Amino acid sequence: MRQFPPRRIVCLTEETVETLYLLGEQERIVGVSGYAVRPAQVRREKPRVAAFISADIPKILALEPDLVLTFSDLQADIVSGLIRAGVAVHAFNQRDLAGILAMIRTVGALVDAAERADQLAASYERRLATIESAARPLRRPKVYFEEWDDPLISGIGWVSELIEIAGGEDVLPKLRFQQAAKDRIIAPDVVRAAAPDVILASWCGKKVVPDKIRKRPGWSDIPAVRNDRIIEIKSTIILQPGPAALTDGLDAIVKALWPAPQSA
Repeated sequence: MRQFPPRRIVCLTEETVETLYLLGEQERIVGVSGYAVRPAQVRREKPRVAAFISADIPKILALEPDLVLTFSDLQADIVSGLIRAGVAVHAFNQRDLAGILAMIRTVGALVDAAERADQLAASYERRLATIESAARPLRRPKVYFEEWDDPLISGIGWVSELIEIAGGEDVLPKLRFQQAAKDRIIAPDVVRAAAPDVILASWCGKKVVPDKIRKRPGWSDIPAVRNDRIIEIKSTIILQPGPAALTDGLDAIVKALWPAPQSA
């Protein structure tokens, strides 16, 4: 017999883990993705049962979950295996800020904490509005966000929106509507022509090497390269479509675009 609210939840991506902790519902979590690092105690408290596109199905089943939370078509094979095994699955697919806020509210509804989840989402909506309305110079810095380096992949939807909220101008705004990474692959000359003032890079879990960016043919003319404004943003705070992106991720973008003046 299925329980409501579910008592034993497995989260196969990080953002639902962080959301449940923020709602005070972490006791329901019995298994997590190996990429779950927020909050820090999750690595000590919860068994890891999956990577991102692979999972230990027998290990998940042994946890006897009432519900498994997944993300995107990239986990479709895992989902199908769990469904065939009779497990209840909720698959999220948020790719923009509205989707992230809806995910938070949906997770809350799934664990009978809808009011707390709505309050949490509303607090993020206020935060985004406050940061967006901050007084800044009229000229918005042009920003290129690099999600991967070979091939070059530009930023996904929520990243593009956060750049604009932080006061920047995404140099490739139309690509935000492309959900799949393969549809955001670009030629190096596209970035060169866009002439960004700032390059933000987050190579999806791999350490960014600014020198590799500087040495790309023809890129020495790009203002961001010329003025040494190549900044790494950790993937754990910007490429997870959840609370991390709305807090630490957005703060990192603001800091990169509007660095504090150096004291004398």
